[in-house]
Amino acid sequence: MDNGVPFMDLKRAYSHYRDKIEEAVLKVLRSGVYLNGPETESLERELAEFLGVTHAVGVASGTEGLHLILQALDLPRDTYVLLPAFTFVATCEVVVRAGISPYFVDIDPKTGNISLDALRDTLVKLRNKGKKVSAVIVVSIFGNPADLINIEEFCKDERLHMIEDICQAFGAELDGKKVGSFGIASATSFYPTKNLSAFGDGGMIFTNDFPLAKKIRYLKEHGQTAPYYYEYHGVNGRIDEIQCAILRVKLREFREELKKREKLAEFYRENLQDLYPYVRFLETLPKAKPAYSIYSLRVERREELKAYLEREGISCRVYYPIPLHLQPIYKDVGFKQGDLPETEALCEEILSIPFFPYLTLEEALKVVQKIRAFYGK
Repeated sequence: MDNGVPFMDLKRAYSHYRDKIEEAVLKVLRSGVYLNGPETESLERELAEFLGVTHAVGVASGTEGLHLILQALDLPRDTYVLLPAFTFVATCEVVVRAGISPYFVDIDPKTGNISLDALRDTLVKLRNKGKKVSAVIVVSIFGNPADLINIEEFCKDERLHMIEDICQAFGAELDGKKVGSFGIASATSFYPTKNLSAFGDGGMIFTNDFPLAKKIRYLKEHGQTAPYYYEYHGVNGRIDEIQCAILRVKLREFREELKKREKLAEFYRENLQDLYPYVRFLETLPKAKPAYSIYSLRVERREELKAYLEREGISCRVYYPIPLHLQPIYKDVGFKQGDLPETEALCEEILSIPFFPYLTLEEALKVVQKIRAFYGK
């Protein structure tokens, strides 16, 4: 539909950066250095500085980043890793790949993120059954910071590794500290739809732990610690020079893009907040500054609203219709319908609407008007 509103339009971002990106890519092509070169080194340094950590390691994807963190930590195989069921499958997929057992925890219905109270209860329950827990993966869903400060303190007290999945939240802050700088390590994704995005796959690991960063660098190079000498079972987990060059161009305007996202989020909230209880917002914690990658609402009659919006030319998505604890591949974890009530309720109500830095306010207004019309407002 010519007058439709796209959920996301990557071509608009490309048009904005086109000349600078093409120049940067051509420079790499002419250099003859396509892996582990100056663009990767520079991007790692710049992003470590941006996040306020001492080490950044470029990797092939956000998924590979999370997997490499778990592999480098060498967690005992007879332990559990706690994580939310309301997240993309990669958050749990990497736990299984690392040979550890995942265990799901319910969310805080206000934020959509893993609940600290549920974490405490789950840890007690597992320990009472004689089970061991070694780590917690915390996701800041849709770019909305989780309760990172309190969860980090909880993990320290319980001697658990806290890992951040910030694949949807790069650029977010909590109490003046960047999301991704809490816990032992974090991983982000540069998938084309992310806040800071490449033109393909790519990711980055962040940590203040030098031995961990050093081991990850070996692991992502097939476990090679010296030429043709292998101390670890590693992977081919590198990021390439072309993607790093693209990311460095986009990083220069990243703060401006975050402001555009913030402005758009404020517009939606201001113009939809009176639709309560038909439309509700995921709340942010005090002193939290989201970096929304996806803007999501809790809505009544979701399927009807989604169908109506799409008939009107407004593209929308559901992240995520089936929580991980009810997915066929995780049936052996032992969860059933009703075990995580807050997660399941959110999966029935969540709807993501058009949202990206180059969405115009005129387009956003059309989204607002159609949602209001659906509810008779």
